[in-house]
Amino acid sequence: MISIEEARSYYQEADTIHDFDHVLRVYELCKSIGKQENADWKILSISALLHDACGAAPGSKERMEHHLASALLAEKVLTEKGWLEEDIKAVMHCIRAHRYRGTEMPQSLEAKVLFDADKLDVLGAIGVARVIGYAAIAGEPHFSQPSRQFLDSGEKEPGEPHSAYHEYLFKLRNVKNRLHTDTAQRIAEERDTYLSEYFVRLQEEIQGLK
Repeated sequence: MISIEEARSYYQEADTIHDFDHVLRVYELCKSIGKQENADWKILSISALLHDACGAAPGSKERMEHHLASALLAEKVLTEKGWLEEDIKAVMHCIRAHRYRGTEMPQSLEAKVLFDADKLDVLGAIGVARVIGYAAIAGEPHFSQPSRQFLDSGEKEPGEPHSAYHEYLFKLRNVKNRLHTDTAQRIAEERDTYLSEYFVRLQEEIQGLK
């Protein structure tokens, strides 16, 4: 197995959005959801601890492939620890399949739980903090009025910023509909309501309506 402290060592260069605090929140959600869904904790726990271990920082060249790089790191670490090949492959699938915009869909129960736990961390109060922090790191505003083109198609006009509000419209409001497990869906209901109400209030305050 891998200890919490050993896993922490892989996140020394992580940004504040994908740092080890995020990993620990996902780890705890995996523990809770996994228990309810009867997932294999051996596979799930390691997958949670290493899922963002390589290149997850916003704006980094590795961001688009961080799930693949993290899976390869897990393979190396677990091979050195003498894990069975089938267990290593199970962990690698979980990590490869956790990315929202990825092409590999979660197939195993453990992969579905990790996907769900990772996505729950972009909802609720922590979701507000993370999406605004993400925008700040990327040099984008926390709010910018989306163009009609973006509202209709999700495609920005030339020069249009991708604010935290854009990310809410483009991704975050759709997250709850992508979850796989009943347990995560129940958790998501309240978190999604909080997130949605926040952005309604933000827009109203910016427009001077509140």
